[in-house]
Order: sequence, then C-alpha cells, then structure tokens
Amino acid sequence: MEGAIDGDRISRPVGTIDGANGGQQQKSILIIDDNPDVTLSLCVVLEQNGFKTDYYIDPVLAYKNFRDSQYDLVLMDIKMPVVDGFLLYQKIRKKDRRIKICFLTASEFYYEQFRKERGFGEFKQESFLKKPIQIDDLIHAINKLLETE
Repeated sequence: MEGAIDGDRISRPVGTIDGANGGQQQKSILIIDDNPDVTLSLCVVLEQNGFKTDYYIDPVLAYKNFRDSQYDLVLMDIKMPVVDGFLLYQKIRKKDRRIKICFLTASEFYYEQFRKERGFGEFKQESFLKKPIQIDDLIHAINKLLETE
C-alpha cells in the first residue's frame, strides 16, 4: 500500500477492500497518535477490516484540519505532546457534536481520571482501549462504538 507523508499528517489512499465491508458504506476513522509506528499499524489493520482511515501524528495539525461530519470515529492517544487527548477531545467536540471518540491508553487509570476529575460521565469503559490491544478486540470495540448511532 502506498502512502504519503505531508508534514505531520500521513494520508493513505482510501478504497474499498474487496468484500471487507459487505456492501455497506465504509465508516471513516481518524487516528491521532504521536507514535508513527502505532498510527501506521492501526491504519493498516483498520483498512484491512473495511474502514477508511486518515491519521495524524501531530494533534495540533489534526485539530486544525478537522472538519465536522468528516469522520465517524476518532481513535486517539491520551498522552501526546502539546495537546493531550482529553483537551483534544474537548476541542473536537466543539466542531462536531455527533462524532464518536475512543481513547487509546497504556494505563487504566485514565478512564477513572477522565470520568471523575474532568466530569465526563458520558464515557463508558468501552471508549478506552488499553495498549497494546489485540486486533480482534480493537475491531470488536470499534464496531460496538459505531453501532450506537
């Protein structure tokens, strides 16, 4: 698969994977993680499972280029330089109230911190995925989040 790197944004050609989406409209996922290896791995896995993907390794650029109704889901790391995932969530929510958000974290502590200290009770445990994550668990969690339209 070919891809192009434009500054801190990595875009990949988007197309339907043969039979992967069962004739349904592809869901579009934005991945935001400051680790290029993680973003590339997630992108490849999600595309192989029928999703359209776009991703950024710079959360500031991701926010600057984010447009309302462009994505069905944002999959983002919590610990990133300059803007953490919590603050980025708040900024994205102001642009798009309907977008689904899923956080990637290496620590379970963030789930409780996010809900209690920051007052975001709307999130369930399923909105937080612990790294590293198995491919089947990732796809299952994403499909579950996207089902709740």
